[in-house]
Amino acid sequence: METTAVCLLSGGLDSCVATRIAQDQGYSCHTLSFDYGQHHRKELEQAKQIAKALHVQKHTVFTLDLAQFGGSALFNHHKTVPHTPLQDIGKQIPPTYVPGRNTIFLTIALAYAETLQAQAVVIGANSRDYSGYPDCRPEYFQAFQQLANVATKQAVEGNPVQILTPLLHLSKAEIIKKGHALQAPFHLTWSCYQGQKRSCGNCESCQLRLQGFEEAGIPDPLPYVTYPSWYTLIKK
Repeated sequence: METTAVCLLSGGLDSCVATRIAQDQGYSCHTLSFDYGQHHRKELEQAKQIAKALHVQKHTVFTLDLAQFGGSALFNHHKTVPHTPLQDIGKQIPPTYVPGRNTIFLTIALAYAETLQAQAVVIGANSRDYSGYPDCRPEYFQAFQQLANVATKQAVEGNPVQILTPLLHLSKAEIIKKGHALQAPFHLTWSCYQGQKRSCGNCESCQLRLQGFEEAGIPDPLPYVTYPSWYTLIKK
């Protein structure tokens, strides 16, 4: 019997690797991205390319407008995306935090999974290099699994959807090494909070990504506007 998973695919590195891991574990993957009011569409464009490159069963973009509520620098062109020093990332919840985002996304993914009679929802959340977001912690996913176990017809009938977090306890370098081994298309991923032609190299997401490639000893295939002084793997 074919096992099916709904994989949350943002267009970023982590979600790409998580999807490849699910495929490697034998899941037939349906990818799900969200157009939720973020101020640029670069990640969504890359998610479509990643889904095509990975030959997933179907890629769906779900539209909802969380920008109506505000509360995040990711919604507003006029809000400054922080350029936090690497050593200070994760010490406080940054303004790029989107209130309730993972809860909303996982709830929609759970509903989609049940329509597919899928066995799992896969999310590329990480509790180690995660910028301090509260909905990326292990206890959060344990709580959501408990919810999933009581919230659906599928669960009541004895076949609850499993919330899988294959990257949760890995460092960014370990994620990159795993993705590299699985031939994940890193060149198609986008991590930067800006939506320009090249990644900025200064935002928290760029710095964590570059640190991961540095520690993994693998050059990042993406071009950057600037590189941190400590990054030695610049692709010529």
